Amino acid sequence: MGRVVVLGGGSTGEHFCGALRRLDPDVPITLVEHQLVGGECSYYACMPSKTLLRAPELVAAAARTPGVVASPLDLEAIFAWRDWMTSDWDDTGQVTWLEEQRVELVRGDGRVVRPGVVEVGDRELEYDGLVIATGSIPISPPIDGLAEIESWTTREATSAHEVPSSLIVMGGGVAGCELAQLYRRLGSEVTLVQRGERLIPRVDAEAAEVLQAAFEADGIQLLFGKQVRHVSKDRLGVRLELDDDETLEAEQLLVSTGRKANVEGIGLEQLGVELGRRGIEVDEQLRAAENVWAIGDCTGVALFTHVGKYQARVAAANVAGRPATADYRAIPTVAFTDPQVASVGSTVGDGLVSARWEMDATPRASTYERPARPGFVKVVADPERRVLVGAVAVGPESGEWCQQLTLAIRAEVSVDVLLDVIQPYPTFSEAVFFALRELDL
Repeated sequence: MGRVVVLGGGSTGEHFCGALRRLDPDVPITLVEHQLVGGECSYYACMPSKTLLRAPELVAAAARTPGVVASPLDLEAIFAWRDWMTSDWDDTGQVTWLEEQRVELVRGDGRVVRPGVVEVGDRELEYDGLVIATGSIPISPPIDGLAEIESWTTREATSAHEVPSSLIVMGGGVAGCELAQLYRRLGSEVTLVQRGERLIPRVDAEAAEVLQAAFEADGIQLLFGKQVRHVSKDRLGVRLELDDDETLEAEQLLVSTGRKANVEGIGLEQLGVELGRRGIEVDEQLRAAENVWAIGDCTGVALFTHVGKYQARVAAANVAGRPATADYRAIPTVAFTDPQVASVGSTVGDGLVSARWEMDATPRASTYERPARPGFVKVVADPERRVLVGAVAVGPESGEWCQQLTLAIRAEVSVDVLLDVIQPYPTFSEAVFFALRELDL
């Protein structure tokens, strides 16, 4: 393979460059990026949001820990930590890393002008292999008046240096839930408006019930089954009119109604690339056309940084001539709410069996906080093959200890072997054993 051009220098494109360089020390690589190298995840999503969530979570935990007196939140210090985490929105560190990997960085908007050539400004870049990693962009719902006001997306919410007195969050997905709880704990009066009938609709319904109770305990107002009909400026900041004639007012509005593949205006029509409902259609080797691969959010497979990085490694292997295929049976997801909600695989399907174990019946729960909060582990199995196909965990740091179930699903480890695993005592991981023991196989 001659020169490889990567369109998009977010976490996925950056990861691809590193993966390909490890496999091929000599291949010329050019990365095209028009914004910050490292992308949305590094500067406006995963990293800043998780940093912001940490201090409020600790203060909330102190209230449930006998003998600990919680200190007031220091907002200036919280924002300073976030600013440090994002390098003050400076990508010098990433640019230095690219130089160390001998990856050429070209700043600007890249567009395919004909097969084998990408145009960036007045420069034409010839390539033998093209990797599309253009990510995703926020969906702006077609609501009357929304375009005329200054509202937040997740970008503004994760980069703000002030806390609004009141905040309306439109959308109850993972990002909307994380940011709703964050700003409530930072001091905002928060109302979350959800078109559907529950939170985190793509995650297990029982997990959503636990999260809803936690949000209500935090003082977040939840409105389900509501459509926003009109948005306008107001004396407080913003005014929303709902489909049932109810009105809401707040200082700020956060629109978190999902994202879509960023695939327009980059010349894909020149390549014979097929665009599906979710994004660029790819095969199991991430190939979108001859000598063209697509990875990350622009494929629409699953809009998670870890999935994009996984696809980057698979694509890099194929570009380097080492055939590899993507396997999506065990995609983990984590909502960094409090409590955390972790899930993996599929929890619904014909002929599957499931079992649930309550977290407060696990010895570790009583040593972790008092009183122990509701939570659970649910495991879902295929009784014919005696393997797990899905799991959900709601509880402290569940995104960490639930990953043994990701490995079990991906490797198709038998339930009998999983029951024979020694889980350390007392840990939350014991709940995995207890749930497995309840399976009726």
